[in-house]
Amino acid sequence: MAPRYSVLPDFCMLSSRVRLVTTTARLVHSLIYSSSRSFMDLKALLSSLNDFASLSFAESWDNVGLLVEPSPPHTVNTLFLTNDLTEEVMEEALQKKADLILSYHPPIFRPMKRITWKTWKERLVIRALENRVGIYSPHTAYDAAPQGVNNWLAKGLGVCTSRPIHPSKAPDYPTEGTHRVEFSVTHTQDLDKVISALKEIAGVSVTSFSARTDDEEQTRLSLNCTQQALMQVVAFLSQNRQFYQKTEILSLEKPLLLYTGMGRLCTLDESVSLETMIERIKSHLKLSHVRLALGIGKTLESPVKVVALCAGSGSSVLQGTDADLYLTGEMSHHDVLDAASQGISVILCEHSNTERGFLSDLRDMLDAHLENKINIILSETDRDPLHVI
Repeated sequence: MAPRYSVLPDFCMLSSRVRLVTTTARLVHSLIYSSSRSFMDLKALLSSLNDFASLSFAESWDNVGLLVEPSPPHTVNTLFLTNDLTEEVMEEALQKKADLILSYHPPIFRPMKRITWKTWKERLVIRALENRVGIYSPHTAYDAAPQGVNNWLAKGLGVCTSRPIHPSKAPDYPTEGTHRVEFSVTHTQDLDKVISALKEIAGVSVTSFSARTDDEEQTRLSLNCTQQALMQVVAFLSQNRQFYQKTEILSLEKPLLLYTGMGRLCTLDESVSLETMIERIKSHLKLSHVRLALGIGKTLESPVKVVALCAGSGSSVLQGTDADLYLTGEMSHHDVLDAASQGISVILCEHSNTERGFLSDLRDMLDAHLENKINIILSETDRDPLHVI
């Protein structure tokens, strides 16, 4: 019997050594992986995120950017991506040691009058601050971006060319100022006096050029000026009418951006049946079911050449757009009826189902953009609240 009893301690010791080696290997792997990533200062990270997709692309009504900020300095090692920040998702983010949560939808939208434990959105703020976790939301800035949500949604249609339905405007004017004022100087001897007086007005740049009017050579002045400076320029001209004639005041427009804006109008290289398009969309979004409203006079065999799409809630963006098919997450009952009456079929996939899949692409793009400096992970608990049963 003695040999039987002596084997057990040896086996336990061997087993313990195996566990020790395994644990050590895991620890070394973890340390190697962690050492390959570095921290980023929160402000530096926010600047990089804005370089990736400018918050200026967002709609004016939206609430984007840094919504919750821990007391500085704050460094970020782990960036956590989610479509919606619910309490369940927050718990997951805390378990995974997130330092910054990028929530596509802003969890804070309407103003908060107090921060208590009473409502779930208030609790999100409390838990974030208690655990020193920042919350950032890009929302419609990512909708408009050339490499954003709507472009990702369009990838499921097949080979096509696309353009924004509502192009964004550039954040800056093409030249200095918001207005241009042009006029002719009546007498050449007054030119220096007029130019000198106008250059004293802040926010005004002055150039001169020759122009022939009524067979007469004249000097015209062109002024680029800000909105505030415009009022001073007009006041100067009103008080010195003897110096000028033939005045024009032009409002400068910010140029449209060709590949940036809300929604996408997609023209397929080759038409496909509506039935084929439905299957493509279901495959791209990994859905077993979608909702379909057939346009008047259309069937599942009707050809689809032009698709107008908008991730999320697309009524306001898609309305009035000429297409064979509207693709979005949700639309009001009456907007669906309006589209169908015009022979436009409508596919609805539920709001966040048209957005969430983009996060996988976003993770890869941000990894490259941030040069793998931080860990970027996707939520595993984030999901659309609606289910087909």
